[in-house]
Amino acid sequence: MAGLEKVDLTKVKPYGDTLNDGMVQMSFTLPIPYGDEANEAAKQLASKMGFDNPAVVYSNDLGIGYTYFIMYGKCTHTVDYTTIEVPKVDMEFMNMEEVEDYIKENIKRDVVVIGACTGTDAHTVGIDAIMNMKGYAHHFGLERYKGMVALNMGSQVPNEEIVAKAIEMKADAILVSQIVTQKDVHIPNLTQLVEMLEAEGIRDKIILICGGPRISHELAQELGYDAGFGSGSFANHVATFIVKELVDRKLV
Repeated sequence: MAGLEKVDLTKVKPYGDTLNDGMVQMSFTLPIPYGDEANEAAKQLASKMGFDNPAVVYSNDLGIGYTYFIMYGKCTHTVDYTTIEVPKVDMEFMNMEEVEDYIKENIKRDVVVIGACTGTDAHTVGIDAIMNMKGYAHHFGLERYKGMVALNMGSQVPNEEIVAKAIEMKADAILVSQIVTQKDVHIPNLTQLVEMLEAEGIRDKIILICGGPRISHELAQELGYDAGFGSGSFANHVATFIVKELVDRKLV
């Protein structure tokens, strides 16, 4: 990449037209009436965020005292990229065929996986991408994997139901998808599931995974899960973690 040799990774800032120019485009909404005063308020706010020469390039009246802004500005802050450490699932992921072979050679029985979008969350796109046979983006879902019994319970599944089903099917793993996370509504729901499994005395016998756009591996572990998979994860990533964890924890 042109100019890469000039980058100081201890002082990284946004790139627009030229290296280190700090140019940023951002958008936000303010609860104020549309007009010149609103534009000035947006510029003052951007200045307090640490942007030089902020400019409103577009604003729109949203009605009932709200205004939407698109702005440009030069970021004055930098980050030290060399010090960043992000907890994540650190393993060499297998593809579908390799997972199937691993199950056949090391587990020698079907791996039972239950998935659901729990609580009041009605969005199934995440759990469907991982579980359903057709999968997503040319990655088949767990239903297609030989040696896996995968049950997708769908959306708005109460934690009580997924625990009961896990006990009934003697599940090896539970996958929980959480898409709706406004005001952190997903946190108590995810925590409740862990507490229910512990109350049933089966938490240490089940691989527990959660996923979603705002789910990180670090957050998942803080809540008592074995792993968290965010955006960009596919069925083979989840499958690899499950089968290797089963063997490592001698749950086979």
